[in-house]
Amino acid sequence: MLEVKDVNQFYGGSHILRDVSFQAPVGACSVVLGRNGVGKTTLLKCLMGILPIKSGQILLDGKDISKLSPEQRVREGLAYVPQGRDIFSTLTVEENILIGMAKFKGAKTRKVPEHLYEIFPVLDEMKQRRGGDLSGGQQQQLAIARALASEPKVLILDEPTEGIQPSIIKDIGRVIRKLADGGEMAIVLVEQFYDFAEELADGYTVMARGQVIAQGAGREMPEKGIRELVAI
Repeated sequence: MLEVKDVNQFYGGSHILRDVSFQAPVGACSVVLGRNGVGKTTLLKCLMGILPIKSGQILLDGKDISKLSPEQRVREGLAYVPQGRDIFSTLTVEENILIGMAKFKGAKTRKVPEHLYEIFPVLDEMKQRRGGDLSGGQQQQLAIARALASEPKVLILDEPTEGIQPSIIKDIGRVIRKLADGGEMAIVLVEQFYDFAEELADGYTVMARGQVIAQGAGREMPEKGIRELVAI
């Protein structure tokens, strides 16, 4: 389980995250919602150690990882798919995925696990194509596969539906649901597309002005009026 306890973060004199707390249990998709600029991406960067937190704790299976570097957090079991995907455009699909296995040693680092190609068949078809030649939706699938290659305990996704055609959004949704139901990892999903988030949410956290304003079970989102709460 990933636990975030009373996390605070500042940019200069601006208080960006204010005592943010939530839990992301294994076997569940935990959705973080909020309008643009409320601190969602900052929160994810703090989870990964890209940005240091001013105070609070980030715990993974009860261990405080708040002071660890991004590389150390990957070794502990975090994997991050950032907004914009950040794939290596000049490397092949296969080479991109192998980079996600850098925390391992030996022969394991030289072959892409077959189950990743089973999850995303289009990547198997295009494994010798350069990443930059893929469509936006295919690049998103590649970014998720690269993150999964590290065999994470926690998969962190920042707006995976952004700029992607509906058919691939459905494919990504099915993959996220399958991964959560597999019971081997926790998923933290930041998402602007409300319908996608509601469909996948086992639990939700709503942020506004850097702080948590609502939390609950995903099934409660319609009756709690969460759509209106996060409407732009």
